[in-house]
Amino acid sequence: MRDVPWVRALPKRLRAGNRHAFNGEIGVGSSRKVALITGASRLQGIGAAIARALAIQGVDVAFSHWRPYDAAFSWAGTASEPDELVEELRQAGVRAAAIACDLSDPAAPVRLLNEAESRLGPVDILVNNAAYSTHDGFAHLDAATIDAHYAVNMRGTMLLAAEFARRFSATGGNHGRIINLTSGQGLGPMPEELAYAATKGAIEAFTRSLAPAVAARGITVNAVNPGPTDSGWISPELRDVLLPKFPMGRLGTPQDAARLVAWLASPDASWVTGQVIHSEGGFMRD
Repeated sequence: MRDVPWVRALPKRLRAGNRHAFNGEIGVGSSRKVALITGASRLQGIGAAIARALAIQGVDVAFSHWRPYDAAFSWAGTASEPDELVEELRQAGVRAAAIACDLSDPAAPVRLLNEAESRLGPVDILVNNAAYSTHDGFAHLDAATIDAHYAVNMRGTMLLAAEFARRFSATGGNHGRIINLTSGQGLGPMPEELAYAATKGAIEAFTRSLAPAVAARGITVNAVNPGPTDSGWISPELRDVLLPKFPMGRLGTPQDAARLVAWLASPDASWVTGQVIHSEGGFMRD
């Protein structure tokens, strides 16, 4: 069994074997919350950090990954990382499931929720973290680029949120959570990522409009903009450009984003909905 420092640092009462020791999924009967996180394929990424933060709260975690997309990037990590993340989460004492899923498929949201429910039970917390992103700029923008971004960033996110809300049944109190990840598109231009900026910016509007629509079902809907986050994609040259723009003297980390998402998923955030929270450490765009 791989040694996982963040699990080792947990108090003994929270570790596997002291709270719940699971070697895999278990049958029905667990009263704990279940989270579904999209786009948690890399151990260094924001999705994996969110999974760990929720596991620390005792939340069972299903997450999606899609290697054919990730493999195109130099920071993709290895194909075994989803399985390694499952092992980490289980060591922390929660049930975990990795689900390969191409969110550009219109049928994917229903299939993904079906698979998560069959393995862990009904989902209480949905975190839309997956994103499709390429550089374009007006000189290269075409229909195929726009459609590829739309399919994942807008259609996939919106259909998954809507299907989750249709299935969710509040059992008393405000227990359902939809948390969308954005990138601060409303705060400044992204001239070299036009399709990405447009489709992720639409999710901010979707968040604000969906929140009142599902409030009566006991679901809160919020979005988190973590700002530039050092999750493996930032080159040394880009780091030199970005670092002076952070008054706190460091770049954002996946753990920064994960702590906020975990709070929004907790009972303490039951009165917060329809918000786009810019948690960027004071990042200065100008």
